[in-house]
Formats: sequence, structure tokens, C-alpha cells
Amino acid sequence: MSETTMPKVEVPNNGSPVITKDEAFYRASQWQLVWWKFRRHKLAQLAMVVLSIFYLIAIFAEVVSPWDPLHRMKEYAAMPPMKIYFFDYNGNFRGPFVYNMVFGRDPVTLRPVYQIDFNTILPVKFFAKGDPYKLWGLFSWDRHLIGIDQPDITKPYPFFLLGTDSLGRDLLSRIFFGGRISLTVGLIGVALSFIFGLLLGGVAGFFGGVVDEVIMRIIDVLISLPQIPLWMSLAAALPQDWPQLRTYFFVTIILSIFGWTSLARTVRGKMLSMREEDFVMAARLDGESEWSIITRYMLPGFASYIIVSLTISIPGMILGETSLSFLGIGLRAPTISWGVMLQDAQTIQTVSQLPWLLWPTVFVVTAVLMFNFLGDGLRDAADPYVT
Repeated sequence: MSETTMPKVEVPNNGSPVITKDEAFYRASQWQLVWWKFRRHKLAQLAMVVLSIFYLIAIFAEVVSPWDPLHRMKEYAAMPPMKIYFFDYNGNFRGPFVYNMVFGRDPVTLRPVYQIDFNTILPVKFFAKGDPYKLWGLFSWDRHLIGIDQPDITKPYPFFLLGTDSLGRDLLSRIFFGGRISLTVGLIGVALSFIFGLLLGGVAGFFGGVVDEVIMRIIDVLISLPQIPLWMSLAAALPQDWPQLRTYFFVTIILSIFGWTSLARTVRGKMLSMREEDFVMAARLDGESEWSIITRYMLPGFASYIIVSLTISIPGMILGETSLSFLGIGLRAPTISWGVMLQDAQTIQTVSQLPWLLWPTVFVVTAVLMFNFLGDGLRDAADPYVT
């Protein structure tokens, strides 16, 4: 190596060398290189922040939601989204507040019509008193992150930032609670796909022969089947009288049936190329078991690809659950998910009169985009030597 290409090492007055950036690059581990390059991907970092917020909201949905998602308020049915004001009608600053809404009906169409009562100002507060709940079924409380104090919960004041549905339930609260189902379906489904893909793909690639042939033919059959119609038929076969929790679990299994095939084929190809490498032969001669060779030496060799593949697979799982629930063959009310909520917006008449019922679509699209951005960042960082 010439002097112009060798990494520079500065030596201070005390004689101990100081490693420069070039030297640190060559000494860095694989995961350090991945992290350094991932930090340069701004969209991926934004996606990680947004997804972290989504999952924090799902975890603490009882606290961040202004209302109980099942609380029906007939006097506020089909109310459009409300605005938060900082200045009153006369231009005086009052801090965040909302005006009271007065219910009425259109004399011609008999549709609900709400008018602003400028004489009644309702201050917006943090940790306002509202519907009582049990956080994670353990801790009883009646405070919500944002809202207006409700002296009498049986006669509530309106506070609906995204409006209400036709039954008078707060749409924002239902979106927050629906994220628990829609976002976790992706995690559980991908976890099952991860297990199936690594196990079957690793076995097929490492052992080869008849085992490889059988597993690959199973994968070919599964890939050749049309996924959406098969999802629909399998989901429709679930008993209608099952508890929603059991239905939810089996929907994740159905979504995982096809999710592992592409990962398994990739793992098989990697195993076939790596099983003849010198380090694998050295591990065999050293007396390592086959399980140890696979888990300790072969799988870490392409762990970065596995992480990227799993990250990109989660949006497919989210869209799968949303599609099945929207079509009415997945989860059903009273279970709350983004797909179940979109069932209320299936007709043109409903969309034209209550367009705010499409708000769950915004959250679905945002979550899918953020996972794709995160996957792109991880894919770019998986090969740190490429600039």
C-alpha cells in the first residue's frame, strides 16, 4: 500500500497514537459500519421516529385517547372534526380551547347539523378528566393526555378533533386503539414468517438432497396460489362464534402462511453458497454440531439482509389485515382495527356525507410508507462499503 492510500494515524506529544476517521473505518465492526451509514439516511431516521410514536401511542392508547373508543354519544353522532382555537371571536388570546357545538337537523335532508356556540368556551388541557379506564387492565385512572374536563361524563362536552362516526364514537380514540391491532398484526405475522423462513430455508440449503427438494416444491406450490382469494377463503372458514382474540391470532397465522416463502428461498440460496466455505469446513473439523454451524457461523453472515427483509415484510402484513377486515372476513366489530373502522366507509353515500371516516386510511398509508423508508435505509446500510 502506498503512502497516499494508507490510513493516517496521528501521534500526539505524549507518544500514544490517535486513530483518525480513516483508521476507525477500517477497524470498525460490521454493525458499527451499518449504524454509521444508517445515520446518513434521513428518511429512514424520520421513519424510525414516526414508527416509534405510532407504537408508543398503541401501547399507551388509554392515556393518549381523549375518549373511551366504545363510548357512544348520541347527541354528537356524525359530528365533523373540531378545530382548536387560540384566539376567541373578539380576537382575545385565551390559549388552546374549543367552542361548544349545538346539535340540529337540516330541515330538508334531516341530516345532523352542528353549529358553533361562540358563547361557550371549553379550555383544552393536558391530563384532563374524562372517561375512566384501566391502563393495560391493571391501573385505574380517569385522566387523558389531552382533552377538556368533563364534570359529568353522562352529559359530556364535545371534543372530537377528527370527528365522530354515525354512532357518536370519537374517531381519533378509535384510531389510536385500532393501531394496537393493525400494527401488532405485522409484528406477529413477521415473527412467524421469520421462524418458518429461517428454519425451512436453512434446513433446505444446509442439508440439500431430498429435504431440499420437498421444501422447495412446497414453496413453489404456495407461491403459485393467488394470495388474496386464498386469504379470503381461509379467513371465511373461521367460525363466526369464535372470540375476537382467537380470531385475531388465527388471522396472523393466515397472513404468515405466505410471508415466509421468499425469505426461505433467499436463506436457502445463501446456505448453498456458504456451506462449502473454509470457515464452515473448519467448524466441522473442530467438532461443532450442525445446529451450531448454522446459528453461529452461517446465519450471521447475512443477518443484515434478514433484518431488511423482515422490515419490508411488515407493511404487507398490515395491508393484509386491513384488507381482510375491510372486506368483513377478518376481524369484526366490536374489535377495533383500522380495517374494521374502514368498513363504515364502504358506500359512496357515507363517504360523501362523512368523509372524515376515511382518516384511518391516512394512518395505514403513513405506517406503510414509514416501514418502506426504514427498509430502504437498512438496505442501503447493509452494505456499508458502498457509498
